[in-house]
Amino acid sequence: METSFNLKHTIDQIVKEKAIDKAVVLEALEQAVLTAANKKYRNTRDLEAHYNEEVGEVELFEFVTVVDEVQDSYKEISLEEAKEQDPEVEVGDSIGMKMDASDFSRIAAQTAKQVIIQRVREAERETIFNEFKDRLGELINGVVRRFEKGDLVVDLGRAEAVLPHKEQAPREVYRQGDRVKALITDIRMTTKGPQIMLSRIHSGVLDKLFEAEVPEIAEGIVEVMGVVREPGSRAKIAVYSHDSDVDPVGACVGMRGSRVQNVVSELRGEKIDIIPWSEDIARFACNALAPAAVSKVYVDEENRSMEIIVADDQLSLAIGKRGQNVRLAAKLTGWKIDIKSESRAAEAELLQYASFDGAVEEAEASEGIENTEPAAVEAEERSEE
Repeated sequence: METSFNLKHTIDQIVKEKAIDKAVVLEALEQAVLTAANKKYRNTRDLEAHYNEEVGEVELFEFVTVVDEVQDSYKEISLEEAKEQDPEVEVGDSIGMKMDASDFSRIAAQTAKQVIIQRVREAERETIFNEFKDRLGELINGVVRRFEKGDLVVDLGRAEAVLPHKEQAPREVYRQGDRVKALITDIRMTTKGPQIMLSRIHSGVLDKLFEAEVPEIAEGIVEVMGVVREPGSRAKIAVYSHDSDVDPVGACVGMRGSRVQNVVSELRGEKIDIIPWSEDIARFACNALAPAAVSKVYVDEENRSMEIIVADDQLSLAIGKRGQNVRLAAKLTGWKIDIKSESRAAEAELLQYASFDGAVEEAEASEGIENTEPAAVEAEERSEE
């Protein structure tokens, strides 16, 4: 009775502490007893193990076939013996006979412990996987636990995740125990359990940070239409308001810039341009090139490209350091952008006109040459008269 109580208590404790389905624990226990029994009888018998909830024990049954004449004593039983168990049994029936499990109870207990530990571990892994598989794209907090070849192993509480070196923003340095906020980008089941992958450079990091800081985004009043980043350096986010009374840029900036500053601080000083989205691609491109002022825009819809003219003193601002501003603007709009200064555009226009004028003069000259022959013939005819 004490053993059954202990077994019941152990099962209930595992279920409660590990948050594992009781059916999983019972299956592991039954499998452990069955494994021990098969090992003892060298897999010569058809055995089944079942947990009896009432007595709190795993009962072992040997299944044999009822025959007239027994040829395999391990798998067959005579009709006469079978009727002692069940008077209504007939030849060809399969009956289960309860066995004495006391001979291998100690082995079974040890095996059960090992199997339960393994099954509990597997069940925990499955639980963690199911918990995180629906959280892809979510921003999560964790604590740096250790370093593995440049990758960070981050403690998420119930699980560990990996922040690969290539997914860490440039110039960001972490120490053991530091808190880190990152985006869940992938989760896959491996032989060692669920592997959760994180990123600090994904565009979704910026998106989710603004969603957390700006109530209008969380409520759906302001919508993030696009995000592009060069992690650790600069980013652009395009926003649109579904309410004409709400300024999307102002909502993201916040009172005295408090909201955007919180995002910048989390990204360790990454500069962020907040841009009003527009359905008009030319206007959107001009907004995307902020803070540079644009003079003219020529749109080639067929090739999804634009030629943008800016004042001479705005050219370096529009292009940005090492072409960063125009590169981000092109990514944000999805169009190819070519920027020219007003003076260079004017020179190109003059060259175009000059080329056009030259072509006209050349055409007129060729026409004049062609007309000389008929005129000469006419003059010669008149002189003969």
